[in-house]
Amino acid sequence: MKSHIHLKLFATLQRFRPASADPYAIESGITIRTLLEQLDIPEEKAKLIFIDGVKASLNSTLTGGERVGIFPPVGGG
Repeated sequence: MKSHIHLKLFATLQRFRPASADPYAIESGITIRTLLEQLDIPEEKAKLIFIDGVKASLNSTLTGGERVGIFPPVGGG
């Protein structure tokens, strides 16, 4: 069943943002890992993942209606 999420990609991940990112259509029940595959984002580029403001993992499941934020590794010095 098709659902939608509100997808935010930050910093260097913005280049992977699809034209229809907000809302972004998903198949209800997919994992974050599957979402990354659909967006062509390598797993190692997705360092921090938040679903509705709560830290999530690659195995977290989406049902629709969530706010998903994905951050790359942060460098600094």
